[in-house]
Amino acid sequence: MKFVEQSLKQQSGQICKTIEVDVTDHHRSASSMVELEASEDCERDGPDGDGLYIPPLNFSMVDNGIFRSGFPNSANFSFLQTLGLRSIICLCPEPYPEHNMEFLKYNGIRLYQFGIESYKEPFVNIPDDMIREALKVVLDDRNHPILIHCKRGKHRTGCLVGCLRKLQRWCLTSVFDEYQRFAAAKARISDQRFMELFDISDLRHLPMSFSCSKSLFVFVKISLVVRVAFIRRLGKQQKTFTHLKVIVRLI
Repeated sequence: MKFVEQSLKQQSGQICKTIEVDVTDHHRSASSMVELEASEDCERDGPDGDGLYIPPLNFSMVDNGIFRSGFPNSANFSFLQTLGLRSIICLCPEPYPEHNMEFLKYNGIRLYQFGIESYKEPFVNIPDDMIREALKVVLDDRNHPILIHCKRGKHRTGCLVGCLRKLQRWCLTSVFDEYQRFAAAKARISDQRFMELFDISDLRHLPMSFSCSKSLFVFVKISLVVRVAFIRRLGKQQKTFTHLKVIVRLI
């Protein structure tokens, strides 16, 4: 098993710590105990011993090959394995837990750690340079599938995803709606102000090969099918759905 550590630095100090793992032997690695332990936890939670996959707190798909969540624990490892992750972005400054590191080593997942401190308003300070560097990692599809997480998957993760949405040309209303859906009652005005003022001009040249257009169309189509089925189930069919057309404008 080989470990490669890299870092991106600026004059102000370290921005990102990267740990890249090349796994050469799974069977004799002590980290195989992590997978076994996670699967046992999963089986105990499942009905009749069938086992259930348990996603991390606030887990959701952001785009093709991009996911978000709160901090994963051992109960989530079996679920994360189904995603086939290549990379994880952690936005917490604390050392990554040893149990999680063993999971990354076993599965050959690269860790990008951007140490953004967590503060409560009015003392929130979101480092622009770290968000900018983290976006570059997200936009590089060589890192996909990728999971973005902080502690709860609300504020720091929400800011990074919100800035990504600006690059995808989402309007601010939609950006804030998505942020508030995860932050709920703990939504911060300072986070939303940061996203509004975040300058994406120097990131527009970066390739965005995953593109949100296809996944957005599929999401809209599925949402409509579910809505129609729900209405029919209630016996409230609406004729307007017969002629409903969805137009997705690609900018």
